[in-house]
Amino acid sequence: MQVVQTRRRFLTTASMADVVGLVGVPAVLAEEGSLETTAVRFEKSAALCIAPQYLVEELLRTDGFTDIRYIEGSPPGVTERVAQGKVDFQTNYAPNFITAIDRGEPITLLTGVMVGCYELFGNEDTHSITDLKGKSVGMQALGSIGHILVALMAAHVGLDPGRDIHWVTDPKVKPKDLFIDGKIDAFLGFPPEPQELRDRRIGHVIVNPEYVRNHPVATKRVVRAILKATDLCATDPAGAARRLVDGGFTKRYDYALQTLSENPYDKWREYDAEDTIRFYALRMHEVGFIKSSPQKIIADGTDWRFLHELKRELKT
Repeated sequence: MQVVQTRRRFLTTASMADVVGLVGVPAVLAEEGSLETTAVRFEKSAALCIAPQYLVEELLRTDGFTDIRYIEGSPPGVTERVAQGKVDFQTNYAPNFITAIDRGEPITLLTGVMVGCYELFGNEDTHSITDLKGKSVGMQALGSIGHILVALMAAHVGLDPGRDIHWVTDPKVKPKDLFIDGKIDAFLGFPPEPQELRDRRIGHVIVNPEYVRNHPVATKRVVRAILKATDLCATDPAGAARRLVDGGFTKRYDYALQTLSENPYDKWREYDAEDTIRFYALRMHEVGFIKSSPQKIIADGTDWRFLHELKRELKT
């Protein structure tokens, strides 16, 4: 899962005068210089696994940000909203952003956050990826993250995603609801969907730069806050889950706690974010989801400078 930001011009109602007087800012922040803007916008969705994005407000205010907003959104169009400058930072899965970069959307990947939280649910006749041959799999839309990930898994075990799987889309009905009603054989769910299905004992798991250029200080502080919040999810999942509930990001503390406890939020220092993009881009190129080479995707849509600096800074 990657953090991305827009390259479009950052529009803010805050004046540059808001930057002065950062009393109590750590020395490392003072060395970075003054913030170029004190406003930042994130997207808010139903996904619990992007919790670090929801836990950054206090950290950002400590770093000098005064206008922190969450814009309501939904899975379709997430990359477009970033590219169009409607939100400034977004946490989502690498394949989503790779397809966007391949289309030429002006976004920049900055860091990896976690391994992932999707789970592939199947009915009583579907117990493995190879069992998907001839079966129906629900998804939001062709080219969506659910479609891409299941197609890549199918291709990995020798299936032809285009011919061997019947892809079912319904813009009016969620794949989870189609699965519950028995209208599809499998779907890829993200928290809190897996928790809801387990509670109901349904199914089973098959397999678990313009901004950068204009606001480098602000960019680094936002990435720092997200990574610190990621560490919080790893070290204190109970406290982080309570903050998600108190902040209005979810109503179910138990689902939030399970999501934060089961997902690997402590790996961002170990894993190589660029290798993640290279892996997915290569697989997606092989299957025909993108035209660009992995090298071009990395050259056109990534900037790891801030991550490298923060790995050294936050190594303890």
